[in-house]
Amino acid sequence: MTLMFCALQGPPLILRLYGQARAVHSADPDWADWVTLFAPPPGARQVFVMDVDLVQTSCGMAVPLMEFAQDREDLNTWASGQGPAGLREYQARKNAVSIDGFPTRLPGTVDT
Repeated sequence: MTLMFCALQGPPLILRLYGQARAVHSADPDWADWVTLFAPPPGARQVFVMDVDLVQTSCGMAVPLMEFAQDREDLNTWASGQGPAGLREYQARKNAVSIDGFPTRLPGTVDT
């Protein structure tokens, strides 16, 4: 997995973290160990745990300057309105496989 962070304000800078990652789902035994480290949003499906192998910086001179306006509450509002059963049904219908066709292993999904 690669994580890339871009400075949208201040000095131009890009930070990339490279490493091996794994998904921890709500049905996994170590879910509680990881999810308690932060407040998950409603409908959280997984936490990614990454072992970082390499950290790299580069200039961000082509990254535009931007100002933060506000957080969007649309997803939290939608997920809260679905309730636990509605979220499970949605994930089983829409999130059983990744965009590249791999099983997601989300609880309630059938591996295809």
